[in-house]
Amino acid sequence: MRDLILAIDQGTTGSRAFVLDPQLNVLAIGYAEFPQHFPKPGWVEHDPEEIWASVRKVIPEALQKAGVGAERIAGIGITNQRETVVAWDRHTGKPYHNAIVWQCRRTADMCRVMRERGLEEIFQKSTGLLLDPYFSGTKIAWLLENVPAFAKAAKKGDALVGTIDTFLTWRLTGGAAHVTDVSNASRTLLMNLEDLAWDEQLLDIFELPPAILPAIKTSSEIYGQTRGLDVLPDGLPIAGIAGDQQAALFGQACFAPGTAKCTYGTGSFLLWNTGPVIVPSLNRLLTTVAWKIGDEVNYALEGSCFISGAAVQWLRDGLQIIQKSSDIEALAAQAPDNGGVVFVPALVGLGAPHWNAEAKGVIWGLTRGTTRAHIARATLEAIALQNYDLLKAMEADAGAKLSLLRVDGGASVNNLLLQFQADLLGCDISRPKMVETTALGAALLAGLAVGIWPNRDEVSARWQEDKRFKPQMAPSKVDRHLTLWTAALGRV
Repeated sequence: MRDLILAIDQGTTGSRAFVLDPQLNVLAIGYAEFPQHFPKPGWVEHDPEEIWASVRKVIPEALQKAGVGAERIAGIGITNQRETVVAWDRHTGKPYHNAIVWQCRRTADMCRVMRERGLEEIFQKSTGLLLDPYFSGTKIAWLLENVPAFAKAAKKGDALVGTIDTFLTWRLTGGAAHVTDVSNASRTLLMNLEDLAWDEQLLDIFELPPAILPAIKTSSEIYGQTRGLDVLPDGLPIAGIAGDQQAALFGQACFAPGTAKCTYGTGSFLLWNTGPVIVPSLNRLLTTVAWKIGDEVNYALEGSCFISGAAVQWLRDGLQIIQKSSDIEALAAQAPDNGGVVFVPALVGLGAPHWNAEAKGVIWGLTRGTTRAHIARATLEAIALQNYDLLKAMEADAGAKLSLLRVDGGASVNNLLLQFQADLLGCDISRPKMVETTALGAALLAGLAVGIWPNRDEVSARWQEDKRFKPQMAPSKVDRHLTLWTAALGRV
């Protein structure tokens, strides 16, 4: 009996495999970290083989923990770190270079030159994105310019490129499927939002041969079957793909226009479902594809902060003022307020709506009375303050005010953070019982494709809230926080 879904969540610092049943119960999770590589300041890479090894490790681990055999898997869903790109040989599968990670800033000069040429408006109109090193297009162009073996093979038609979902699907199917879904394709600077196809004009600007790119598919369909693996039998359908933030939006059951979620992970990512309408941003946010199921397309406005949970990791690993990330809430609670300390965590530049690739982090307002607790509290507040900037820009673009924000991700377990977020935004914050909504979204997309769930109404009925946070802070105090934040932003 095939009644379970296997969800692969391939993230920036590790890979997870989830086994879920039709009631949305997580039967087991497998997890494996893998290293990030920093060859130069501002450069971030992953070894694709280390990513693949981590996925191959977590799949049997999850199945073993769940006490089930792979013969019960009805479908496999994949969600992934979105803009990270890999190039590999179409015959041997060997990567030509390390994967260039979404956080990598090596193409900042390329983006600057393109902006100076007046190209940003062309890209924004076609793709909904801004010219920033964050996105995949400039990373692929860099590989073609700097990896001769890849450039030579690309001209001969022997090379393939793709985001991590593409690479994993290709490996899982034994090289039979070179595909991506619309949500990942919308993060490349290469896909036209209206026709959901690779844009020939943009490919020409980057001088990218179309043959190296994957076919663009919907987010919920059978792309291929497993083949030639030592961790899974042949014939299991890969049936759902979505970039991590769109998967989280789906996993939060934000199916209706006007619903929104924020994921607190390495960075913070706020998405607002705009339904079938493409909403161009006038406030330097992103317009992206949320998902496509059948002929139905949902779009979204998105704001991205590059550093959120990673700021807590920096306190742990860099400043070493906490031993583990979960210590931060208790430490921050030791201070009644931030003591005048404001932290702007621009450790890899600033994302939306500022888009300053050259920004540097600032801890401002230090005195002899400053303690570790003040810095910890300022760090949590910084995560929420960045999201304030995102939501206010998003409300302006959408022409509406948000009344409820659903949240997920590792840092969403932090009550102090979520209460401060509710206070700043002036809206309710809803945390679900299952905060691993990225994996849940991938599982739901796969399950819909193979018939585990008949429709989205069935999914919505099973979504459950864990806790709701309501605004409590006096408006005058909120204003003081925002005034200090604005002043600190001016110092990055």
